[in-house]
Amino acid sequence: MPPRKPAPEKIRAALDAQLAALGEPSYTGPEEGLLPACVPAVLRAYERGLRPERDAARFAVRHLLDRLAAAAPGNAVEVRVPPFAAVQCIEGPRHTRGTPPNTVETDGHTWLRLATGALTWEEALAQGAVHASGTRADLSPYLPIT
Repeated sequence: MPPRKPAPEKIRAALDAQLAALGEPSYTGPEEGLLPACVPAVLRAYERGLRPERDAARFAVRHLLDRLAAAAPGNAVEVRVPPFAAVQCIEGPRHTRGTPPNTVETDGHTWLRLATGALTWEEALAQGAVHASGTRADLSPYLPIT
């Protein structure tokens, strides 16, 4: 089942709120660029030591999780970025009940950095910023998401 696409006006409102919090002008690009534009805006908030706008962070995280699921389709690994979203990806045995045997969990900032290549999988593991369990829970072949 393809991911549900949020309403463009909601994405624009969240992105513009994030840009305003950064003291930057509103987004003027095309509608299809709204979700991708949330990612660097939220990362800039983190880099400046600010708490990102919740909706902008949710859209940015979800966008990159959906791109991971599209690049590595399957149901063998569950990638969780609480409180924003979770997806299943990577081919292999499907789980149907309870906690899946292959899980990855991290926070929004770490996920955005991993997905954009600002942080490597190995660095994130070494820092304890990612919790990965199971034999298929290595996302390094899929990162950064292009």
